[in-house]
Amino acid sequence: MSAEKQVYRFEGASRYVLDDELAKIVNISIALEMPLLLKGEPGTGKTMLAHAIAESLKMPLIVLNVKSSMKLIDCLYQYDTLTRLNDSRFGDSKRDVSNIEEYIRMGKIGQAFVSDVRTVLLIDEIDKADTDFQDDMLDVLDQMQFDIIEIDKTIKAKHRPIVIITSNAKKDLSDPFLGRCNFHHIAFPDPEMMRRIVAVHFPGLSNDLAEACINTFYRLRELKGIEKKPATRELINWIRAIKTDPDFKVKNLVLGNIPYLGVLFKKSGDLAAAQQQIARMRL
Repeated sequence: MSAEKQVYRFEGASRYVLDDELAKIVNISIALEMPLLLKGEPGTGKTMLAHAIAESLKMPLIVLNVKSSMKLIDCLYQYDTLTRLNDSRFGDSKRDVSNIEEYIRMGKIGQAFVSDVRTVLLIDEIDKADTDFQDDMLDVLDQMQFDIIEIDKTIKAKHRPIVIITSNAKKDLSDPFLGRCNFHHIAFPDPEMMRRIVAVHFPGLSNDLAEACINTFYRLRELKGIEKKPATRELINWIRAIKTDPDFKVKNLVLGNIPYLGVLFKKSGDLAAAQQQIARMRL
C-alpha cells in the first residue's frame, strides 16, 4: 500500500463482539482492497459486521440488499425515463429535459463510487443472485468504474469502498467469484462468546439470569425438527422480553417453564414442535 493512503484498522465497535481471526481478515481485506465474503447461518452477525466497521471507521454505510430478480444495471444507476417524459409533456419542471444526465439516479454501487468520502458497501445475501450478476458485479468492483451508456459517460470511483459481501450459503458461488474475494466463515457463537455478546447488550444483567437464559437458549437450539433455530438476535430480544416481565423468576426457567417462545421461534411449525418437546421434558 502506498504511503499516501490512510491506514484503517478495525478493532470492533460498541455493540459488536469481535474475535481475533475475524479482525485479522477484515483488516487484511481493507489493506489489500479486496471484497470480504462472509458466510454463516442467519443470526451470526454477518450483516452487523458491516455496520460495526462503518461505526468504527466513521464511514457512511451503503447497503445493497440483493434480490433474485435484480439486474446489475439497477445497482449502478437508473435512467428515469418516466419522469423525463412527464417533464417534456407538462413543461412545469425546473429540470432541463434536453439534459439526460439530470434524469440519471445512482444505484447503491453508484452511490458508493460517487461519494465524496470513503464508504462501507454492504452487498447482502449475494447468493440470491444468479452467477452472471455475481461475476459482472465483481468486474465492476475490480475496475472501480462503469459506463452510463445513455450519456456516454464513465463513472470512476472517487474512493474505493470497503466491500463486505454476505452469503447464507443457500446456493454455491462460482469459482471465479470466490477467487476474487477474501473469505471468512462466521461460526455460530459458542457459550463463552455468547456470554460476552449478552454482556455487551445487557451490562447490568445478573449472572444467574444470564446463565439461565444462555443455557436454556442452547438447549432449545438442540430440539429436534426445528427448521429455523433461534439465533443471537432472538436471544437478545428474548432476554429483553424477560426483563420487562415483573412476574418472571429465574427458578421457573431453570425448572423448564420457558416463557415467550414466540420470540425465539418465528415459524408456526417450529413453535409447535418446541412446545411439544418442552412439555414432554417437564412430565
